[in-house]
Amino acid sequence: MNLLAGKTAVVTGAARGIGKALALKFASEGANVAFTDLVIDENGKKTEEEIAAYGVKAKGYASNAADFAQTEEVINKIKEDFGSIDILVNNAGITKDGLMMRMSEAQWDAVIAVNLKSAFNFIHATLPIMMRQRSGSIINMASVVGVHGNAGQANYAASKAGLIALAKSIAQEVGSRGIRANAIAPGFIETAMTAALPDEVRADWCKKIPLRRGGQVEDIANVALFLASDMSSYVTGQVIQVDGGMNM
Repeated sequence: MNLLAGKTAVVTGAARGIGKALALKFASEGANVAFTDLVIDENGKKTEEEIAAYGVKAKGYASNAADFAQTEEVINKIKEDFGSIDILVNNAGITKDGLMMRMSEAQWDAVIAVNLKSAFNFIHATLPIMMRQRSGSIINMASVVGVHGNAGQANYAASKAGLIALAKSIAQEVGSRGIRANAIAPGFIETAMTAALPDEVRADWCKKIPLRRGGQVEDIANVALFLASDMSSYVTGQVIQVDGGMNM
């Protein structure tokens, strides 16, 4: 049984990494997938082909998620190309780490714009479509540092905490229209970014995790599928930590 058959999902920042894993998971369950990234290069084209291999419609759109006007334009194109938008995943994100005393205004502004303002942009553009349909699932990709904070990541933690509060607020605003909004807070996930960390750093992380391992992108994708599908039809305004028990 395809849990998302006939639905259209929009995933931001999905040419690679966790976003790509989500897009492929949705496609494997029958969803047509539109995804965005800053540029649609060879990686983006490959992602498009991999999604389409599931027999669904797939298209990548080059767009700066932090730009309000570009977001309005790309959502209009997606609506025109796909006909509906049933699932929105705000996954676009960057890091520019540094201790607060040394953090520049540019570092702060860039992370808030890409991680948090982009979610506002996409929700603002997509809500009218979902409200007319009287259905929809919005998923904000947060982080455990948005729940607990992290030294050296004040900008990133603040942006991720904002995504959690944003999901809870939207859930209250549009729940009566059949629209749900939730957040996922990944912990230490095995990606290209974490693979570049020194072995001793990775080992130290795993010692703090009750399951004694890093998570896989598939772990995040499975939770996203739950929140995107009717399996979670009575779940809204929640933040689900996917961290192996690291932050209980």
